[in-house]
Order: sequence, then C-alpha cells, then structure tokens
Amino acid sequence: MPDIRIATSPDLPAIVAIYNQAIAAGNATADTVPQTVESRRGWFEEHAPESHPIYVYEEDGRVLGWLSVSAYRGRPALARTGEVSYYVDYACHGRGIGSALLGHALADAGRIGKKVYLAILLEVNTASLRLLEKHGFQRWGYLPGVAERVGGLCGQYYYGRNV
Repeated sequence: MPDIRIATSPDLPAIVAIYNQAIAAGNATADTVPQTVESRRGWFEEHAPESHPIYVYEEDGRVLGWLSVSAYRGRPALARTGEVSYYVDYACHGRGIGSALLGHALADAGRIGKKVYLAILLEVNTASLRLLEKHGFQRWGYLPGVAERVGGLCGQYYYGRNV
C-alpha cells in the first residue's frame, strides 16, 4: 500500500537516484551534472520537517517519488512562501504519484506555516505545467532564455498558488 511520509536519511540514496534520472532526461531540472548522496546531504539536512519537509512516496518499501518544500530566497519576509520541487521515478510516470505528493504538500501547508507555494520550472517541462495547473497553480512569471540546454536556450516559468 502506498504511503506518503517525511523523508529520513536512509531515503537519500533513492531521492538522489530519482533526481539523477531527471538530470539525464534534460527537461525536468536546470541541473546538468549528476549528483551524489554526499553532494546532496547538506541540502537534505536543510529541510527541517517542521518548516521545509521532504516528502517521499513509498510503495512496497521503495521510494518512487519525492517532493521538497524549500525556503524561497531565505529572507524573513518570505518565510511563509515555500518553493516546491518534485520528481518521480521515470519507470512510474503516469501513475499519479506526482499528483499525490503535490496534494499532500498542499494539505500540509498550514502545519508548516506556508501560505504560498511557488514552483520554478523549465518551459519544456509540459508534464509539470499540467500537474501544477491541475492543482490550482497559476503562471505568475516567465524568464525568457535563462537556461542553456542541448539544442538552445530555454525559459523558466514561475507558477504560484495561495494555500
């Protein structure tokens, strides 16, 4: 039975493996170099469950996806705003895992003191655009040609939602 829960340290290898799939795909993150567990440890430790959790979607003891709520720009006036990022094992796309994670994060926003969620994504990530819109996010901004990708420049969208 699937479970969405707060990530723990033993989940980090699976989180990194899923993220590296997105890096290899080239359309789901602006990172271009595969990560290691060690290179992501500091990022993981910055995500306190009471304010900036990382949720994992687990099924049969395997992490199949994750979502992080990160501080947006790290300034006190923006403390009620969280940036959401989510990734799903490519073998499990199309099963509703991303939607379940995003729904869970939206439902938990009050507990962690968030009033606004932002998502910043490459304009070529059409699956994420659809997912965000399905969950009531709206396009709040666009930065043209800011990301270099194989094949040329790409823009980034800012999507947001009051929660």
